[in-house]
Amino acid sequence: MENRSSAPVMSLGDWIITFIVLMIPLVNIIMVFVWGFSKTTNPNKANFCKAYLILMLISIVLFLLLGGIGMMSAFSGAGSAGM
Repeated sequence: MENRSSAPVMSLGDWIITFIVLMIPLVNIIMVFVWGFSKTTNPNKANFCKAYLILMLISIVLFLLLGGIGMMSAFSGAGSAGM
């Protein structure tokens, strides 16, 4: 049998404050790391922040990958258009 500790449920107000903080530029990036990896943060908020970071990393990788493909396509097409 597993030893599970139960975390207090985050209230609606806690989540609203969390999302308001995540709307502030630059502060959001710092707070996602602080909340995600702090031992004192509610585990629900910590897991949310870790998932948020993973999704942001996936979006950045896809953006760079698709942007790179688009740039290569644009430059290869531009060279043959003049002929």
